[in-house]
Amino acid sequence: MTSSLLLSIATFLYLAAAIFYLFNWIFHWQKFGIAGTATAISGLLLHTAGFFFRWWESHQLGYGRIPLTNLYESLIFFGWSIVAVYLFMEFKFKNRAMGAFVMPFAFLSMAYASFSTDQEIQPLIPALQSNWLTVHVITCFLGYAAFTVACALGIMYLVRSKAKSDEGLWSHLPDLKSLDDLIYKTILFGFFWLTVGIITGAVWAEQAWGSYWSWDPKETWSLITWFVYAAAIHARLMRGWSGTRIAFLSIIGFASVLFTYFGVNFLLSGLHSYGAG
Repeated sequence: MTSSLLLSIATFLYLAAAIFYLFNWIFHWQKFGIAGTATAISGLLLHTAGFFFRWWESHQLGYGRIPLTNLYESLIFFGWSIVAVYLFMEFKFKNRAMGAFVMPFAFLSMAYASFSTDQEIQPLIPALQSNWLTVHVITCFLGYAAFTVACALGIMYLVRSKAKSDEGLWSHLPDLKSLDDLIYKTILFGFFWLTVGIITGAVWAEQAWGSYWSWDPKETWSLITWFVYAAAIHARLMRGWSGTRIAFLSIIGFASVLFTYFGVNFLLSGLHSYGAG
């Protein structure tokens, strides 16, 4: 048994969960909803086991590092965070239709990780040998996961708002007011963790490179993403923005998250080009 095998099984379980949730939403088959939840939980448990197994494998190689330091490992943790945040919301708000929109994101994160070329466990470079790295990456990805869920909810809102009635397929989705409230609360949750992530990243940068802020492309785009969500929260509180506007902002914000995460790594060179945070 290897971490790769456990993570591969978790990937397919997330795909199966997404399909179950989709059937539950479209046909309102309660058994498929229950199956979706059970499959998602099973995937998360295997995912967690795979994560810690990879950590153990690094100890066996003599490196002893938490698996959060390259694109492959960050994608793995990103997928884990999405499912963890989603399941919390499912149990909190008792609605499984959300899973049809959220679980595909978790599957895509894991599927993309499986094609990564840096799956081999490597020793840490000196700049990454800090406990601040762990705190920075975990907090950032909790924020990213919440923003992913907010984006999925924003898509749900836009789909739901096109319905001409509350019957049939649309009756299985949360009402527009509830979705609007969920989007805002999820953005707040993600904004808190992204803020903590930026602060811990600054502390780590000072330890590693002697400067709290160097306008590295990843730092700059993290700040841009922070301002996008800060603007959304400001518009909600000060301008009373809600509904379609907030739904679109949740999607725009997620596009900024994706560029911060992927675009900077692939298109721009900088101190974070090797990393995940």
